[in-house]
Parts: sequence; structure tokens; C-alpha cells
Amino acid sequence: MSAPLRVSLPTQELVDALQPRDGVELLVWDFSGPAPAERLDIVVPPYMRGPEVLAALKSVDIGLIQSQSIGYDGVADVLPDGSVFANAAGVHETSTAELAVGMMIASQRGIPDFVRNQSSGVWDNAQRPSLADRRVLLVGYGGVGKAIEARLLPFETDVTRMASRSREDAAGTIYGIDSLYEQLPLHEIVVVSVPLSDDTRQLVDAKFLAAMPDGSLLVNVARGLVADTDALLAETSSGRLRAALDVTDPEPLPGDHPLWTTPGVLITPHVGGASSAMFPRMVRLIRKQIGLMLEGKEPVNVVLG
Repeated sequence: MSAPLRVSLPTQELVDALQPRDGVELLVWDFSGPAPAERLDIVVPPYMRGPEVLAALKSVDIGLIQSQSIGYDGVADVLPDGSVFANAAGVHETSTAELAVGMMIASQRGIPDFVRNQSSGVWDNAQRPSLADRRVLLVGYGGVGKAIEARLLPFETDVTRMASRSREDAAGTIYGIDSLYEQLPLHEIVVVSVPLSDDTRQLVDAKFLAAMPDGSLLVNVARGLVADTDALLAETSSGRLRAALDVTDPEPLPGDHPLWTTPGVLITPHVGGASSAMFPRMVRLIRKQIGLMLEGKEPVNVVLG
């Protein structure tokens, strides 16, 4: 009889959700102690612990490392030699897009101001800009960008897509990043959802922000390091631009950082994927990887190794 497929999971909740299956041994390992076995066919690391936790795998024979995050910046630097690493594409797009659109609505319609006014009993019913009829530029058109577009179109927005290279699809033109400075001045809302890489680090710099029209809104659901914090603070503190940020640099943002109190800046603490939508999608992905491995097929979502 062949050895069972050993799968380590960081929580008992994931073990319970996956349920027993013939030929599969489910183990709980949150990386706080030694590995539960010398050989693990699939390892799911703890969520949002950073790539440095992967150092715990150096002495373990690993088949597949299945991340719970989409981004994998910094992983290649610490990934044990010969390891195969898969990201969680398909897990977080729904939740992240939901938050991005929610932040746009909140920023456009002045929800943060209304919440503050409620505590002091101020009745300010001045007209606010709508989300409808706004021209929205999506800088980054992967899974998250596509999910944001699908939610924006019913709000009667005019959406422009931008990816690393230009191409056409059934919906029209997807602009390349080489046309960034032609497109920025034409849009009132700019949403950044690019992966962090050498090419995108501080992509949102002083030049990028200066090209955005007065009063426009920047939404960052990518990574904090995609934006130059000093340049962003300069443009928002002057009142020329507004921002909705789910990610910051540094992160966590220190409690005394001026971005917290800058008018027109809405900050959420990197919770794009942290909703009830994550868990069932993560369970489905792990279940799929187990099934593929049992069938001797290649895993999905492999990004390294």
C-alpha cells in the first residue's frame, strides 16, 4: 500500500473543512514548532506571516508550498532549493475588488466625513462627486484588476484597462504601461493593483501623481512599496489629490504618521483579502491541489520552482 499524501495546514479549521479523504493525511502545523513529518507533499503556510517563515522548511522534504496570498514578493529569496511554490490566485480577487469599489464609493460620496460628522451632530449635505460617470484607470489588469472592472461597470463608470503590454480583447483595447503618462491626465480615479516587482516598486512616484488631474482619487490595493509615501503625502496634504489606501509603506503604518490625519485620505489596514469570502475559496484551492497530486497531475498557480 502506498504512503498517504501528507498535507500540513496552519489551522484546525482548515483541516475540518477539508474533511478526511482516502489516501490523504491532514496535519496541523502553524510553523511554531518542528515539522510534523520529514516529508510533506503539500504545505500551506500561515496567512500574512511574510516570506521569512519559509525558512522553517529548509530541513523538510516538500512537494508543494501552497501560499494563502496572491503576492509572492520576497519569496524567491528564501524559498528552499528545489521547492515548488504556488500562489492563491482565485482566492482573494473577489474580496479585494469588493473593498476597492467600497473605498471608491466611500471616498467619492464622503462617507468618512459623514461618520465624523455623526459623532459631533454636524449636518453637512453638500453635494459630493459620484462614482457614476467617472473615468477610472485600472493600472494592473490581472485577476484583481479584472474583478474590479466587473464590479465597476454596473456603476456606470468609464473604465480603461492597463497592463504590462498593450493588446486587444473582446472588450477593446488594453493599454500597455508605456502609455501611462498619456492616460493618467484623462482619468478621475486611478486604481493600482500591480504585483510588486523591480519594475513596479515606487511606480506611483511624484511624476505619476503630478500627472493625475486636480481632485482625482488614487486607490492602492497592490503593495505599499508600489507608492512613494513622501510624494503621496505631499500631494494629498496639499489637498490637490485624494487617496484610498489598503496598503502603505511602512506597514503597519505608525500611529503618529501624518497620512492617518490627512484630509481626503482613507486608510484600511491591508484587509483586501481578509473577508469571509477568503476561507471557502482557499478550501476549494487546497482541495483542487490535493486532487491533482493524487492523480499525478501538475498543480495549478505555480509561480516559482
